[in-house]
Amino acid sequence: MPELAVSSWSLHRELGPMYWDPNSPDMTYGKGRLTLLDTPATVAEMGVPNLEVCHFHFPRTDSEYLAELRTRLDDAGVRFLTLLIDTGDITASDSEVRQRDLERIRYWIEVAARAGAAQVRVIAGDAEPDSDGEAIRRSIAGLGELAAYADSLGVRVITENWHQLAMRPEHLLTVLDELDGTVGLCADFGNYKGPTKYDDLRAILPRANTVHAKADFPEPGVLDQDDFSRCLEVSRAAGFDGQYVLIFDSPGEEIPSLGQIAAEVTPYL
Repeated sequence: MPELAVSSWSLHRELGPMYWDPNSPDMTYGKGRLTLLDTPATVAEMGVPNLEVCHFHFPRTDSEYLAELRTRLDDAGVRFLTLLIDTGDITASDSEVRQRDLERIRYWIEVAARAGAAQVRVIAGDAEPDSDGEAIRRSIAGLGELAAYADSLGVRVITENWHQLAMRPEHLLTVLDELDGTVGLCADFGNYKGPTKYDDLRAILPRANTVHAKADFPEPGVLDQDDFSRCLEVSRAAGFDGQYVLIFDSPGEEIPSLGQIAAEVTPYL
């Protein structure tokens, strides 16, 4: 039966700093009103049982901090569903860059395991799929290597219809087919645009383990119900049975807007 989840990205203004470089936080969104440690209780108050966390929302990754995060999750009754690893290009043509990035991603897989996350989302690659298929082969090799390492730590790897290599359904499905079930999929409603959007979602949603239920708000408090309902209907027709991760990335207040998105998704649970 499908469940709800919330991504820390949907609370990025509430959280404030982004720790791309822990020694020099990105303060684009100010100091924030929540900390990552507060987030499980906030999500629980919304009636949501699962949490995704972007890697750049971790201010620290030492054992003491990760143990405290696990305690806060347990106390709130919230499961750490996915750590979103938003760094690294496993399709880089420069082998040294590629190995550096694979090592960086392995580090975050270790963090996910220590923090109790069920899975990590790894970007399939930034390379443009080429006519000889080399970029796709690098993606398959990198994801396969990372999936095996994650499995040894009790964590699953998923990828997403995001960034250059995986933006077209045919390329993404080729990667998933070659990996033969060892890597899962997060299907993001908002990453496809234009006249083929719903056809593209129909192509990938049967393979999805989680969905980024991203709703557009053309103006604060006003959800684009037509588009969002069509996306939800496509997911229902595909037999989706995983977690709908509520994604809010529009003008307006985050927590009330997430409540609006949850109200639209709940009939599909």
